[in-house]
Amino acid sequence: MVDDDASVEFHDFFDRHYRELGRLAHLLTGDPDAADDLAADALAALWHRWDRVRSARHPVAYARGVVANLARGRIRAAVRERRRTALFWAQHGEHANTPDVAALVDVRQALGRLPFRKRACVVLRHAFDLSEKDTALALRISVGTVKSQTSKGMKELERLLGDRTAREPAGGGER
Repeated sequence: MVDDDASVEFHDFFDRHYRELGRLAHLLTGDPDAADDLAADALAALWHRWDRVRSARHPVAYARGVVANLARGRIRAAVRERRRTALFWAQHGEHANTPDVAALVDVRQALGRLPFRKRACVVLRHAFDLSEKDTALALRISVGTVKSQTSKGMKELERLLGDRTAREPAGGGER
């Protein structure tokens, strides 16, 4: 049972970080509907272990790590489901393939094409402006891995978005 002080502390933590965790989940999954669910699931998990979380050196980093792990699980489940669906249609003579059109790729779609670790590093470093150390804490990886995955992720994004930006007029390509 969590005491009253811990309950107040958790509610304060919730109020301060729920939106940030939801944004993180949205950027990692690309699914705004899943973002609230993942943030809520992460905070529920934190509540059950609040006595440990509150004594951690970096509770917010711990929370980000929980969101990242939940997002990874959701992405893996979606990939498995897509494979099962594609296999089903392939066995029935229909094809579910839709070609990627490079001209329609925006930043979220390009992020969605990155492997999870690269995407997580890029999102935490650039969208959330975390330091390499804080990103490493959140993802439970080394600072060197954060550096290399962020660099590789940014190069991949540049490649994915490069064709589009090369075709846009000099004014930034207003829509």
